[in-house]
Amino acid sequence: MNVLPCGDAAVLCEVDSLSAVLALAAVVRAADLPGVLDVVPAARTVLLLTAPGTDLPALRRAVGDLPVDPSAAAPDGEIVEIPVVYDGPDLDEVGRLTGLGAEGVVQAHTATPWRVGFGGFAPGFAYLAGGDERLHVPRRDEPRTAVPAGSVGLAGEFSGVYPRSSPGGWQLIGSTTVRLWDARRTPAALLRPGAEVRFVRVAEAAAPPADEPGGDAVPECGPRRLEVLATGALALVQDLGRPGAGATGVGRSGAADRAALRLGNRLVANPPSAAAVEVVFGGLAVRAGPDLPAPLLVALTGAPAPADVDGTPVGHHALVTLRAGQTLRLGPPPTGLRTYLAVRGGVEVDAVLGSRSSDVLSGIGPAPLAPGDVVPIGPEPGSPPLVDVAPVALPTGDAVTLRAVLGPRADWTADPAALARTTWTASGRSDRVGMRLEGPPLERRDRGELPSEGMVRGAVQVPPGGEPVLFGADHPVTGGYPVVAVVLDADMDRAAQIRPGQQVRFRLLETP
Repeated sequence: MNVLPCGDAAVLCEVDSLSAVLALAAVVRAADLPGVLDVVPAARTVLLLTAPGTDLPALRRAVGDLPVDPSAAAPDGEIVEIPVVYDGPDLDEVGRLTGLGAEGVVQAHTATPWRVGFGGFAPGFAYLAGGDERLHVPRRDEPRTAVPAGSVGLAGEFSGVYPRSSPGGWQLIGSTTVRLWDARRTPAALLRPGAEVRFVRVAEAAAPPADEPGGDAVPECGPRRLEVLATGALALVQDLGRPGAGATGVGRSGAADRAALRLGNRLVANPPSAAAVEVVFGGLAVRAGPDLPAPLLVALTGAPAPADVDGTPVGHHALVTLRAGQTLRLGPPPTGLRTYLAVRGGVEVDAVLGSRSSDVLSGIGPAPLAPGDVVPIGPEPGSPPLVDVAPVALPTGDAVTLRAVLGPRADWTADPAALARTTWTASGRSDRVGMRLEGPPLERRDRGELPSEGMVRGAVQVPPGGEPVLFGADHPVTGGYPVVAVVLDADMDRAAQIRPGQQVRFRLLETP
């Protein structure tokens, strides 16, 4: 086993087989190692996500000392049967690639049990391994822009079922109506690592399952509410996220600027994890409900968007009172990108997997706010607000320097230090998933294909084009491009306020 550094909030453990991955993941979970929040198995690695302040050198030593026996990684006893209509658009092509013909592909796919290896790019998607080796086929040269939910596919050594409609490059051989993901079910994912999967051929065609976004943004609520009049570019409900579900393809998500969210909640005397509204580049307008029993206390933090209540300017990082029928409006901030609106009592939309956060990549959680939505506000907490000074460092429009350490795949680039020597520009093609950086491409030393492995917030990934991508709050759970560096967790709040066109630099530190 090779234990690799992965920033200051994770450890990446590399082994030589999927059986070893499953064995190691099981041993780590059973060991209950101090500081480990989530265990994310992948093709040849196990990612351990850790709590702030975890002693990473001690954790790396502890993991290295664990007894791991790949031969002991037996299926967990669960057997899942998936009925499939073998009518996929690529069935004949797979028959040609394998030499089996279409009928031979179906027989090979159904004759051998598969095993869930790890979760993938979407909640409920599972990479299935251990099938007939004759079915190893490459991905399509041109990925489809939309693969229907329920599609059954092959890629490399794996088979899988798309739980929702999404882009994809797998060879599609059939379809199923089995629901792979249901946030109302416990557990939400039908296929979990270690389970055995058997595909069963059926003749009757049926429509694929509809997507399940997983939560309601606007449930019925009482008089303590905000009515949405305008949202600007994007307004989302966010809290501190949903850790612990990476193995089923669910990322943590949560506020992009966690320090700003915590400060807003502190100002209005909410718990630190209470949900608030994250606003991208201003433009939000909300009106207090007309029958409020008492005024709402709110606070604005993060990017300093100019704000007013019924035309009267109000400040940031301080308590603001909203009375019944009054309207709060936010303009575009002069610096920074994301402003947070915290309300005493918190935003009380339905929770999904223990969090009210909206994950834009997976679609889990409440939908983006829209004009006409009604946002329910929870009851006031018992403690009154006591903070009268809120020390903050406002976002700057100057070049931003982010501290980072070399990542687990730094040796895949010809010159890892080039990342720190270059002044990058934040691209307009950036969002909560990742910030694309424009500049001289980094030269990759290794042009091979990296097996999918766990990703972290702050990972600097280098795709084939050479321009890095800095992953944000809604990053994919796993990815197949090398991570050459990882930004320190504390600096990712500052990264969340970087605007398109702003310059970005990296300062490389010693690995913790």
